[in-house]
Amino acid sequence: MRVVLLYPEVYDMARFAEQRKEFPPFGVLYLAAVMEDAGHDVAVRKVTPHEPDLDLSGFEAVGFSLASSATYGILRQARRASRIDSDALVMVGGVHANFYPEESLVDFDADVMCEGESEHTILEVLDRAVTSRAFGGITGTLWTNGEQVHREPPRRLIGDIDCLPLPARHLLPTEDFLLSDRLAGRDLRMAHVMFSRGCPFPCSFCAAGQTRIQYRSGVSAHTELVHLIERYGVEGFAIVDDNFIVNKRKVSDICEQITDLGLSWSALSRVDTIDLPLLKTMAAAGCIEIKYGVESGSEALLKAMRKNTTRAQIKRAFAATADAGIEAKAFIIHGFPGENTETTAETMSLLQELGTSLSRVSLFRFVPLPGTQVYADPDRHNLHGAHTQPDWDGDWSKFHIHHNDRHWWGTPEQWQDTEDSYRRLRDFVETHWNRQG
Repeated sequence: MRVVLLYPEVYDMARFAEQRKEFPPFGVLYLAAVMEDAGHDVAVRKVTPHEPDLDLSGFEAVGFSLASSATYGILRQARRASRIDSDALVMVGGVHANFYPEESLVDFDADVMCEGESEHTILEVLDRAVTSRAFGGITGTLWTNGEQVHREPPRRLIGDIDCLPLPARHLLPTEDFLLSDRLAGRDLRMAHVMFSRGCPFPCSFCAAGQTRIQYRSGVSAHTELVHLIERYGVEGFAIVDDNFIVNKRKVSDICEQITDLGLSWSALSRVDTIDLPLLKTMAAAGCIEIKYGVESGSEALLKAMRKNTTRAQIKRAFAATADAGIEAKAFIIHGFPGENTETTAETMSLLQELGTSLSRVSLFRFVPLPGTQVYADPDRHNLHGAHTQPDWDGDWSKFHIHHNDRHWWGTPEQWQDTEDSYRRLRDFVETHWNRQG
């Protein structure tokens, strides 16, 4: 079957004002890889706000990857404006669709929605579509016969994700997944990789769709990196997993398998899941930077965020990372409901106390992302502008996470305090860490 998978321009989910590319659409690339292995003819197409009207005629199946709520409107416009054969199978999936499946199915006038981990689901859907548009019995789907929506039982997670083929990067232009000057400030030819799926932690600001974590083996990670070296000449890589450092045994296995490759790399972590022996193992395997989700220096806010970490844990993690010879970057979220002058001052004091163990800072403004616990309970957090509220303006693009200065919560007086304190924190960060990014 001829299949096309559509995904939104990646920098629209991040810094679209700067057109700064982020990591490639791994969900789409894994789906494309399993479909190619099954014998389907697969294409991957990018959707941009400037060219939403694509000619998709000739494809027997069209899949829309709703990778973020911020790009939902762009893809919905593409569904309405693009030329799609009347008898083509229309599918939806992705992060936003997982949070709001029935809405997504209806909005895209789709035949079927694949929920959750969809590599096996989509193969069954394509096989069934040859003879029928009724998908009853295929776990992990919602489908419609034009009159009502049918929901099948959820599909169990794949037991061993090593069984999946490598993501189909060859279906993208190389400039969309090979980057330079993006690895801890080094000018290295690099690519992004995923070595695990899911995050078991309950942070209320995070739109994580899967709470069980699955790891690939060290052998599988080694195979992908050798492929990237031999085919594309990479010198390094960044692990984009939601939270790579959770299971120390799994992380150590990957490190031991890739040490001989001589690559530089970075990963994301919490501050309460590392220790010095593990950090030294990572350093020996080429890790040059860990990006920690610090979020705030206020323990009251950390508790409200359900981050459940402390200033003492943050300081210990940064000191241990420096002792292991690895640079440590802090991600800070400013403006969570309850932020004020005092909580911002606590964040500034924490950053100052980290001293030379802190190499870089990325400062984000809080956005109530659809699918998060905060978004699901707007009254408790005094939020404005959720699509479930009377003041909804229909603008999904406002949920992007960079350069976002919308008044999301609280009274005008509370928001002005948040605005003023953000400017002080921003100026502080820019003065002390000029390699911010």
